[in-house]
Amino acid sequence: MIENALKRLNITKLNDMQHAAVDAAGKGDDMILVAPTGSGKTLAFLLPLLSALKPGINGVQALILVPSRELALQIEQIFKQMGTPFKVNCCYGGHAVRIEKNNLAHPPAVLIGTPGRIAYHLEHYNFDESFIETLVLDEFDKSLEFGFEQDMSYIIGTLLSLKQRILTSATRMDEIPAFVKIQKAVEIDFSKDVQVKPDLKLKKVTAPAADKLAVLFKLLRKIGNANTLVFCNHRETVDRISDLLFEHGLGHDVFHGGMEQLEREKALLKFRNGSHKILITTDLAARGLDIPEVENIVHYQLPYTEDVYIHRNGRTARMHAKGTAYAVLTDEENYKYLPEDIEEEALTDDYDLPEASDWVTLYIANGKKDKINKVDIVGLFLQKGGLQKSDLGLIEVKDTSSYVAVKRTVAEKLLKTLSGEKIKGKKLKLEIAS
Repeated sequence: MIENALKRLNITKLNDMQHAAVDAAGKGDDMILVAPTGSGKTLAFLLPLLSALKPGINGVQALILVPSRELALQIEQIFKQMGTPFKVNCCYGGHAVRIEKNNLAHPPAVLIGTPGRIAYHLEHYNFDESFIETLVLDEFDKSLEFGFEQDMSYIIGTLLSLKQRILTSATRMDEIPAFVKIQKAVEIDFSKDVQVKPDLKLKKVTAPAADKLAVLFKLLRKIGNANTLVFCNHRETVDRISDLLFEHGLGHDVFHGGMEQLEREKALLKFRNGSHKILITTDLAARGLDIPEVENIVHYQLPYTEDVYIHRNGRTARMHAKGTAYAVLTDEENYKYLPEDIEEEALTDDYDLPEASDWVTLYIANGKKDKINKVDIVGLFLQKGGLQKSDLGLIEVKDTSSYVAVKRTVAEKLLKTLSGEKIKGKKLKLEIAS
């Protein structure tokens, strides 16, 4: 089953960290895995978890707790891609409780969720926890940082059949809280693994405090159409930058914890499929998210700690790719973790506004609950919509909706051509995603 899962994921060889984790966890012992963002920790715990699952058990056998909804969805997607016979479900705040209760009525073998929502389902007896033998606390340090300690403590206290705890973290922790009840754990620490240094170039842009927004706008115009994450410390700053870019007609999206879940998902989706090249965000996007290769990181506000700075930069220069991290600094700002010899990026007033992306996202008001899949959408768009394969980009099918990236040049004509058409016997509701 493991070989087949790797084949489905197009993975021919595990890295050293994954080998070590799979070997250790495969023996059934508790495990603490520390490895940097982007190193493949998800697969490192999913493979031994898969080996421990038993067919024929009508109940949740493994529980994976994560700090964010986006990470939960990402792990669910990877597990589904592995093509196992085991059911997986996701529970998180912002998702309809009614849908989750219906899913749990036919319990999955693997349940993934945020601590608050899993605690809710346990309190309301929406699933039987007595079969759970494996618990994964993914990005555990982040869960503590987000204030989930009480929920996690409650959840772990109810799991009386646990045989194995797997804890993952991007940073080494001085002490594991007692409520985790982890005992004689095997520790695998790849946090200082420097065998492959990222090809990351560091640059700084100096700006007077009063002109910082204007300087950022210049920098983004100079960067042009490359995938760029702009990091801020506060969601209010994210919104302020967004207002400026909107006024000047520079396409972008925003992502922070104050947004509704659907809006957050759409923002990531548009960034993934190339509809927007700029995503302005808080540290919520610093790790654990399924986003594409990012060419540039812009620290509009530098974080208070070096760990967060490293995690932010870890979104670029991954898997042998190159990347650049820009720090926008005033003369008064001094961060000890920054190297003293950072190259200064010179800016002028002569940059054109980057053109809109080649792609635009279309929204379909039908999804998995309507038995819609990617093949249905491709068939409709190519056969009745008259598109070429090169006009179609990333397709993502959700529970009650779907999103399709198409070339901007064909979008309006496609909307007219498919007006009044049906998909799986239902009237097609198609529009440009706002």
